Amino acid sequence: MDTDGTHDGRATRSDRVPRPAAAPQAHPPKPRHAPDRGPTVADWLRTPRPVAEPGVWRYGHTPRAEMEPPTTPDRALATGAVISFLACVLVWSLMRNTYIPFWDAPLNLFTPDSWYAANGEPVMGTGGMRAKPIYELLFVSALLYGFGRLGSWRTAWIRLVVERGPWAPALAVVPLAWVTLLLVDNHQLPLRQLVFAFLPYGTDQEANLALDSTAKTAIDVAVVLAFAWLGGAVRLLRRLRPATAEAGPDRPRTTPVDEQEDDPACWPQLRGAGLGDVAERLEVEAGGGRMNDVDYARIRQAWDSVRVDPSRMRAFADAVRDKGAAACVHPSGARDLPVRAARHDLLARQVLLGTVEDGARNPYSRRGTALALDPDVLGTSLLAVGPSGTGKTRQLVRPVVESLSLQALAGQAAVVAVGAAGAQLGPDAAFDVVVRVGDPASVYDLDLYGGATDPDEAATLLAEAFVGDVPGIDVRRAATALAQLLGPFRAAYERFPAVPELRELLDGVPTAFDALRRDLAGQHAMLRELDARARQHGAPADPGPALADRVALLDRPAFAGFFDTTGQGRPFSLRALEHPIRVRVDLPERGHADASRMLARLLLAQFNTAAAARTDRSLFAFLALDDASHTLTAGTVRGVQRLRSAHAGVLLTLRTLDDVPEELRTPLLGAVGCRMAFSGVTTWDGKRFAEAWGTEWVETRDVTHRTVFADQPLTRLMHSFRKLVTGKAVTTDAVTVRQVERERWSASDLAHAVPPGHAVLSLTSVRGERAAPLLVRLAGTS
Repeated sequence: MDTDGTHDGRATRSDRVPRPAAAPQAHPPKPRHAPDRGPTVADWLRTPRPVAEPGVWRYGHTPRAEMEPPTTPDRALATGAVISFLACVLVWSLMRNTYIPFWDAPLNLFTPDSWYAANGEPVMGTGGMRAKPIYELLFVSALLYGFGRLGSWRTAWIRLVVERGPWAPALAVVPLAWVTLLLVDNHQLPLRQLVFAFLPYGTDQEANLALDSTAKTAIDVAVVLAFAWLGGAVRLLRRLRPATAEAGPDRPRTTPVDEQEDDPACWPQLRGAGLGDVAERLEVEAGGGRMNDVDYARIRQAWDSVRVDPSRMRAFADAVRDKGAAACVHPSGARDLPVRAARHDLLARQVLLGTVEDGARNPYSRRGTALALDPDVLGTSLLAVGPSGTGKTRQLVRPVVESLSLQALAGQAAVVAVGAAGAQLGPDAAFDVVVRVGDPASVYDLDLYGGATDPDEAATLLAEAFVGDVPGIDVRRAATALAQLLGPFRAAYERFPAVPELRELLDGVPTAFDALRRDLAGQHAMLRELDARARQHGAPADPGPALADRVALLDRPAFAGFFDTTGQGRPFSLRALEHPIRVRVDLPERGHADASRMLARLLLAQFNTAAAARTDRSLFAFLALDDASHTLTAGTVRGVQRLRSAHAGVLLTLRTLDDVPEELRTPLLGAVGCRMAFSGVTTWDGKRFAEAWGTEWVETRDVTHRTVFADQPLTRLMHSFRKLVTGKAVTTDAVTVRQVERERWSASDLAHAVPPGHAVLSLTSVRGERAAPLLVRLAGTS
């Protein structure tokens, strides 16, 4: 249960998993407390992740409205608030100075006349001493509420003050509180009159004065506290107060029993299955800082496998009781990557890629939201096009490979990253297998036949890689020619030929054919295949010479010792995709460019075949080609399109679509579900993306200005004066609103309107959900 039965695998055939490229430490380093060294694992788990559209970073996401609400410009909002405030002050001043008659009519209507003197002031010792301050306070409150609604004071306060930062409201309430205290002290606001009317005065004058002083102080303190709350003093104190730990390292926060059912940090699934002690052990591990996000995802994945096969429950429980957060560890023994270059959320299996620009180009509901990729969208494959230096490797390929490597450690994925030697795809310690083709110090070799045992299957893969990009050569005829050699050779020697042997057979060397015939004595079917190849050799349509020329690219001194088929090396085969493996293949792009492209084609063809042939598709298989130039063929494009149903996907990066044969550019854009155009693409590439993204209906407004000609002398004089002052003739505007169909992104916009460090990205999930092309500011750019 601990290692899924694969920890001791040394080869990379379909039934084994290789050891890591770097020897694992006897004691893995202590994992970090949380994914980003910020929240604890428990807080990370409790953060809400609402269901959202494809590509939305769900960690702490707050959904936005679909349509942009009508907003008032800040200048108009501030002007309206000031004018309404001045109007409120004017009405209050007129009321206080009795210029507004009958403002106190409701008070006189519901209270006795004996409570008031002839000048309207309340008589001492009567109920008027309390009724009038209450009425005045209600009247002032009604004035403030009415003019506040009229001038949108709340909206103005939030947009013009609160949104400026936490200190802006704190400073803004200081003058407001000072003015309010002056109005209270001058009896313009009837707060003191109201409070004094309810005080229990006695016959002792000194006691009454002390009572008045205490009431004044209490009123002033209440006013100050009210404005402090308005200025956000509570939030400022929370920011300034140092954080204190709620629980010790080995004493996690106690969660009530009724909350444990909904708290993911309490492992409710295990408690529901009767494994309360196992859940307690894991909760203590998380509270003590001995569990990270990879541990949680890995143990959760192991528990999901237990639910499928309940016979493994006892082994799972024993492993957790014995090792805690280190249970069910990856065969490499690693519990985290040596370094993380991007932000990841393993609970949602997402990697943060950037932020959607807050502009009119993007839908309102997606503006300003974080954008992420996960297996749900990568399962439809992704094509990224952009010139060199735009960040395809650093801002796209490496974060995606890193995310899937973390998921591989959690037992959820298998990833293969292919790039030129020196490409920054991650350190060696982050991978289980590192194949350095052409480097004598490489620990692992590359299986030229992809782990195939059927000669016809191996011949098809080799033909696609060797001559799939050669115009005028039929790949099927080339596969037949290869099969006529691979079948007899395997029948004679129980293995496939090495590169020098295959080259001799394709060149038709007589000694090679004679030796193979002698070893095939009695196998008439294989001899017939060999004779057929001998007859076709040298014919006008024979693909043998082209195949021999391509094999000669691998029969070089730099590749001596590689592509071994005798069993003496440690070849890596893509048949290992059924295991959570992390692989990096370094191609000798600098010295052997043609051979590197041919090997990239071979790996892509092998991946398409191996991913579709898996019997267990629970793991998400992914291939990242850092440079897919001159790699794609008609067969591999069709294979990429079929990966969606095989729980697999590929990431292809290109400098330009011109690196793909012209007849394959449109099928390639149709085969992938996610398309990404970096800044700096040409208009020719932009045209292809614009056609793939299609059109949409938009609303346009056409404004026509018409000059006004006045007939009346007075009106004509006013228009002349206005033209003299403004320098413009008097006009009227005629607005026409239409619905027109336009391209989502035109070729010119993609070539010239995408800023550096940005990209336009469209996404499609394996369920068919789509996200329109979005202008994204990639992470790590300002």
